[in-house]
Amino acid sequence: MEDVWIPIVLVAAALQTARNAGQKHLSSRVSPWLAAWVRFGFGLPIAFIYLVLVLAWFNLPFPPLTGSFLVPALLASVMQIAGTVFLIRLFRLRNFAIGSTFVRTEAIIAAVLGSVVFAESIDLWGWLAIVISVTGVVLISVVRSTIPRQLPLGSIFNPSAGLGLLAGLGFALASFFIREASLSFADDNFVYTAAVTFIVVIGLQTLMLGLFIGVFERREFGKLIGVWQPSLFVGVASALGSIGWFTAMTIERVSFVKALAQVEFIFALFVSIVVFKERPTRVEILGMVLIAAGIVVLLLFAR
Repeated sequence: MEDVWIPIVLVAAALQTARNAGQKHLSSRVSPWLAAWVRFGFGLPIAFIYLVLVLAWFNLPFPPLTGSFLVPALLASVMQIAGTVFLIRLFRLRNFAIGSTFVRTEAIIAAVLGSVVFAESIDLWGWLAIVISVTGVVLISVVRSTIPRQLPLGSIFNPSAGLGLLAGLGFALASFFIREASLSFADDNFVYTAAVTFIVVIGLQTLMLGLFIGVFERREFGKLIGVWQPSLFVGVASALGSIGWFTAMTIERVSFVKALAQVEFIFALFVSIVVFKERPTRVEILGMVLIAAGIVVLLLFAR
């Protein structure tokens, strides 16, 4: 059972790809705040149904929520909202490609935070796997973007790059707090603790962001009528993916989960090659090889 997190991450990464595509579409029609809220508000019913099924399956009650759970759950909620808003703001920038490349450093950010702040031990093989896979991701991101090859160094240090790093930092911190909240129950049933953590976190996110929009951007909620279909798609894809992420991060260290999640880029390239008949460049092939090599090192040697 200790390796069950691997297929869970693979499915979650595929769902995340779909959610990001949906949110990018929404970002051109509603404000970044509402596009972020859609992820939580439309996903909340799915989270509730999942929790009811889990409680019924294991014949367990909803547990009491102590401070050791609520504090990291609240921090996870805030950090994930921040990461989502930063990411959606990137979708609106002309130099989105640069910023999105910086977002891909999330696995490195998670590894550093895990080692320095959250006491997640990573051996040399683990660091090697993370660096190799992230290098592959950055190569693919750069090639598939519109970034000129002879880009001046100063052009990299712009608002897009800053937003990309902030988004990666927000998502990384949220992941650690999610794991901390779920593990606070000290229960070996990771499906149960992850489901409880998910419903609380997504409930807090829906409430907090909903109140903010209600106070400062009240008219935005009226736009939901015209975008309910893509909003529903984003909510469902996000909720199903989050079930996977919350469960995987309860089982395994965040830095390893984030490293394996880089397989998302292989999925995207595979679809473009098979479905859209696009021919990959040599650099893209090198990027895929590096991601695959990093994942192999992670799964076979890292401890």
